[in-house]
Amino acid sequence: MPITDWDDAYANAVHIPGADGFLVDWPKRTAALRARVAPEVMRYGPGARQLIDLYRPEQAAQGLTVIVHGGYWLRFSPEEFGFMASGPLARGQAVAMLRYTLAPEARIATITTEIAAAITLLAQAVPGPIHLAGHSAGGHLVSRMGCVGVLPDAVAGRIAHILSVSGVHDLRPLLRTQMNQTLRLDMDEAVAESPALAVPRDGLAITCAVGGDERPEFIRQTDLLANVWRGLGADTRAVHMPGLHHFDVIDGLTAPEGALTRILLDQSRA
Repeated sequence: MPITDWDDAYANAVHIPGADGFLVDWPKRTAALRARVAPEVMRYGPGARQLIDLYRPEQAAQGLTVIVHGGYWLRFSPEEFGFMASGPLARGQAVAMLRYTLAPEARIATITTEIAAAITLLAQAVPGPIHLAGHSAGGHLVSRMGCVGVLPDAVAGRIAHILSVSGVHDLRPLLRTQMNQTLRLDMDEAVAESPALAVPRDGLAITCAVGGDERPEFIRQTDLLANVWRGLGADTRAVHMPGLHHFDVIDGLTAPEGALTRILLDQSRA
């Protein structure tokens, strides 16, 4: 059946029982992590939200993990989603949680350039391989980092793996949603900023993961990127995680042996 209600197709909270509880719990979990490990705050630009929370492990870092939060480019920050750093941090990674300017103050194309600038700065601060993970809109943004021409070659060459969790990889359907009154996407930008319509860098490894109980559009968007980029030479996988929805799927990053932690750092099949 064709989609007739694009707002419902991309709605999450209304389809998740107890969704409000997650929104309350996430900042508490992040505060608990910060009480154990105080992040170093770095600035990558002059904007109010152009900031990085960098969590460093007790021993020398084994590499850099960068995590980008979701919220449809409209809301949230590392104050809510910092808890996702827990798994990679326990594995010896230096973990950066990125803030970025939100819509409508910034268009999605501008947010892409901000994420690239933050990762470029972090690459100077932390040696070793780079792993990128993002959830929802963050999945879109880390996937964009795998596209030709987005990151400097020296930085892109250090990316060992990208993990897009419940990512939106084709932005064109969002033109038909109410949220686009704030995002202000037009067709040209939607095409230019859609990873599924772009070319991946040579040698790229990316996993697109999604909860098995997520909205059909998020499952389709996950399979779409893995399929298209495989045809363009990338090492891609689509992983469906049974019984998980858009809000609890990210718990897989919160433990050193969590499913998403292992996918991100070990490229396991979970």
